[in-house]
Order: sequence, then C-alpha cells, then structure tokens
Amino acid sequence: MFSRGFPLFNLLGFQVKLDPSWLLLALLMVWSFASGIFPFTYPNLAPVTYFWMGVGMVVGLFASIVLHEFAHAWIARCFGLPMSGITLFLFGGVAEMSENSPSPIAELLMALAGPATSVIILLACIVVTMAGAAYEWPVSVIGVSRYLAIMNGVVIVFNLVPAFPLDGGRVLRAILWQWKHNLKWATRIASRFGGWFGLLLVFMGIFNILQGNIIGGIWWVLIGIFLQRAADSSYQQVLLQKQLQGEPVRRFMQKNVISVPMSITIQQLVDHYFYRHFFTSYPVVMHGRLLGFISIRQVENLPQPEWGNRLVADLMQPVEPEQIISPQDDAMSALSRMHQTGQSKLMVTDNNQLVGMLSLKDLLRFFAMKIALEENKPDENKPEEHKRDENR
Repeated sequence: MFSRGFPLFNLLGFQVKLDPSWLLLALLMVWSFASGIFPFTYPNLAPVTYFWMGVGMVVGLFASIVLHEFAHAWIARCFGLPMSGITLFLFGGVAEMSENSPSPIAELLMALAGPATSVIILLACIVVTMAGAAYEWPVSVIGVSRYLAIMNGVVIVFNLVPAFPLDGGRVLRAILWQWKHNLKWATRIASRFGGWFGLLLVFMGIFNILQGNIIGGIWWVLIGIFLQRAADSSYQQVLLQKQLQGEPVRRFMQKNVISVPMSITIQQLVDHYFYRHFFTSYPVVMHGRLLGFISIRQVENLPQPEWGNRLVADLMQPVEPEQIISPQDDAMSALSRMHQTGQSKLMVTDNNQLVGMLSLKDLLRFFAMKIALEENKPDENKPEEHKRDENR
C-alpha cells in the first residue's frame, strides 16, 4: 500500500521510506505545538524557541515510529519473513510484510515488539524529563521530552486496542488463531473488530465536529475511515494468500504472448503492435528465446523522423531478474514480487524460453471469482488441520 514512498536510509538492512502524506503530518505537528501547545504550557519563550521545539517533536516522533516499526520488522526477520521495508505515512508507520506470520507465536511476538519498544522510548523520555528538572536543563529540552513521553504513551494505548490491523488486533488474531488453528477465521474476527473500532472513531469525530472541535474531529474521522479500509484490505490479503499459495504460475499465465522480433523498425512496431494490440510494452524474442523488452517509453523518447531508420534491437531494454518468473514458481511469490517492484506483469520463462505472461489482472480476476463461489462454504470455520485431514 505504501511501497512507493521516498527512500530515506537503511536501518540494519531495512529500507526506511517516507510517504509524501507524512510531510502533512509533520507540518501540522510543528504548527500545533509551536503555536498552541508549547506557548500555553511554557509561556514567555521566544517564538523561534517554540518553532524549534515543534521541530524537535517531529524529529522525536519520527524516530519513535521508525524504532517501533523496526522492532516489528526485526522480529519478522528472525522468523524468516521477507520484509519490503518501513514506510512512514500520514497516520503513522508500517512495516511492510509480503507474507503472513508462519505461526500464532510468531504473530504474537511481532505484534508485541512494537508496543514494547514504545514503552522503552516512553521510559527513556520520562528519565530525560526528570533529569532535566533535577539539573535545571533548558525548558525547551524538558518540554520536548515530556510531550514525546505523552505521544509515545498515546501510541502504546492506541496500538493495543484489539482492532486489526493495529498491534492489539494482531495480538487478538494470534490468540484466535492459536485457539481455532484457522488463520482465515481469526483474521475475519479481528478485522471485524477493526472495522467496528474505525466506525466508532468516525462517530467520535462527527461528535467533536458538532461540538466545535473541527480540526480534531476531522482527524478522528480520517483515522476511522483509514482503519476501516485497512481492516478490510488486510482480511482480503489473507484470503488472497490462501487462494494463491501452492498454486503454480502456469495455472494463471497467458500462453499466447504477443512478442516482437528485434529486426523490425520502430515504425513497424508502432503500426503493427502499439496501434493494433494496445499494449504498452512487448517482449523481444528470437526463436522463442527472450532477449529483452521494449515499451512505449523508449519510443516516446525517439524523434518520430527516426522511427523508420531505427530497429527494435537499438532501443530494447535488457530483462531484469525481478521481471521474469518460472512457470513452476508459487503464484503468491509472483504476487509479492509484483507488490515489491510495482510491476503489473511478469514474463514467464523456462530455460530462457518465453512461455507465457502473468498479469496482476488475471490473478485478481481468479481471486474475485473464487471468493464469489466459495465465500459461504459451510465448513469455512473448521480448524485448518481438520480440513487437511478431510482432503486426504
């Protein structure tokens, strides 16, 4: 969901990215603390001091969220789960996992790692605040550390609400998963709590707006809507993984792939391929062997008078390893690769021979059909090991 953020730095192998929406949160925080909270709590300071205190709050909150999400990612790595990175966005941060937890215990430990880290940060801020008061440090330092402690306390309490996909919701899912041995059922129940909690926040926001707290009310409404959508999409992700895991790519790939030879001109490519089939890119092959690909982007950068003189071989791009997949590979692995790279299509090769094309659209079409036909199966709440026994 947030894998398109701007890369900032790597933290012990995890790439930290910043979604543009987080900049809005940063500006709002600097403004609210510098113009309202700090002047009210610590009067008679210079305006520039309040500004830098607001900046300090943003930097401290940034570090707190990164460490919170890093704890999730580090525990996930300990259990062998691939991590796409850590992204900060308008409503906080997310450690991006392309797969679900392998067990309820792993899910529980990953969920608790973030709040436990926030507790450590909270205690550290309290120590700094107390030391600052005892040794008469500048008010600006004491004020920032005090409110960072408060913010981390809010993060802890909010995240431990048993509403998926919050950390508390993941704890709930882990407990239900261990109880029924059914990840799908556990996710559905935890996601319902997440949807209900999101709806509660929306009503609270509307109530605040009616009471005159317009900005605060709007925030509650936005967070509530986001939680509702996140809960639903998280459940859909589990369903998708259940349907695709173990299924080979060959089941979903398109075998009749339209490819182009490297010997034709760009003018022929435009006339006989782009204007006829309307695809934005084509694999380049020779005797079935995949040589590269050419897209409309390369053609756009070439002046039109040269189209008749330049060949596809002159403009085609080499195929990167993340753009190809084997027909024997797992379909869920293919979907994870699409998510990580932002590509909607993968070329399927067998011994470097192009044998098919896998598209995100085909995978989602299968998923939608599967859900429509099997959503109300009477045995969907049975423990997973019982289902496996029945299928033997």
